[in-house]
Amino acid sequence: MFMHNKRLQYTVRVAEPNPGLANLLLEQFGGPQGELAAAMRYFTQAVTEDDPGRKDMLFDIATEELSHLEIIGSIVVMLNKGAKGRLAEGVEAEGELYRSLTGAGNDSHITSLLYGGGAALVNSGGIPWTAAYIDTIGEPTADLRSNIAAEARAKIVYERLINVTDDPGIKDALGFLMSREIAHQMSFEKALHSIQPNFPQGKLPGDPAFNRTYFNMSDGAEVRGSWNEGPDWNYVDQPEPAVDGGDGMASVQLDQASAAAADAMKVRTQSNPEAQPLTGAELGKVNGDQPA
Repeated sequence: MFMHNKRLQYTVRVAEPNPGLANLLLEQFGGPQGELAAAMRYFTQAVTEDDPGRKDMLFDIATEELSHLEIIGSIVVMLNKGAKGRLAEGVEAEGELYRSLTGAGNDSHITSLLYGGGAALVNSGGIPWTAAYIDTIGEPTADLRSNIAAEARAKIVYERLINVTDDPGIKDALGFLMSREIAHQMSFEKALHSIQPNFPQGKLPGDPAFNRTYFNMSDGAEVRGSWNEGPDWNYVDQPEPAVDGGDGMASVQLDQASAAAADAMKVRTQSNPEAQPLTGAELGKVNGDQPA
């Protein structure tokens, strides 16, 4: 059961309208790193989760992300408040109204015109939100790592948004949202490491011959470090093809009828390497470009 409290989780104080900034903030409303994507990611994980502790945590954080969506949406609406009224009532000349809507970086006609200055479920470029942003795979040790990365990306976007505004009230609210991303990362980290072991993800252990092998796949000076050096690693400087010891070729076992059909097609479509056919390309060449 969900219940809505009419008061925001954090107070929103906007100094003055700014449609351009409103457009940028839509990135955290309907964008891939935004609050709706986070809420849906954690909510769907919570519904599936069998562990009571993780289930409770995921529902809590998913619900908080919806609160954050409400904060961002409220900021967007406040930033667009003046423009929304002018657009709806047509109180300015067409050219002046258009300039007021598209100035200061608000170059998305979709967010300024089609949605009337409201908080639309689009990113700052006007691209609609999509469930394709949700990358849940149903394995806690994989999903928790993905959640940690998602919170980290959102934290960076909030940092960048803070850096492009001088409105103290917006900076304050965005600072709160950014701080909550840090708290959520910590919760997900603790939940991940409460599962032991949690690496590698899933149940199958992998092939010991390749689990700790590092292939140097590029020419030139190689930088070595803990990611490819030390007792945990078998470092292969110049890997040969077919590291499994086979011939490196693809093959398949076919029944007699399928093999005969495949061979017939191969014969029918084979190329003659000695052929010199006259083609449309030669016929269409400009004068002087003919072969001698």
